[in-house]
Amino acid sequence: HVQLVESGGGSVQAGGSLKLSCEISGNTTCMAWFRRGSGKRREWVATESNLGHRAVIDPSHEGRFVVSTISHEGPKKTFHLVINNVKPEDAAVYYCAAGDTVVSSNGMMKCADDYPYWGRGTQVTVS
Repeated sequence: HVQLVESGGGSVQAGGSLKLSCEISGNTTCMAWFRRGSGKRREWVATESNLGHRAVIDPSHEGRFVVSTISHEGPKKTFHLVINNVKPEDAAVYYCAAGDTVVSSNGMMKCADDYPYWGRGTQVTVS
């Protein structure tokens, strides 16, 4: 059974930086960050996997958002999302998600948009 717990949310000034963390217990192939702003639909932010290729970040966030993963002893890892040069539109609840479904695309295995495991989210406000 996979469990995810997000942390690191809070209030940040526009232009500043913020680091969100997701503690993952259990084996997973794919991990992703999503966010939902007030009155908005949930949107995908970034995906990282253990498939051997680099993380994929929504192009609209390239250059400001960075993801990384630290593996720990046993089936545990920490999945980070760093937001640089924070903008007011970054205010949202950020969710960490995980799954194991992969698909073949152009000869490469990639994570499918199928995440059965979710954290409860961490709120980010921008002042």
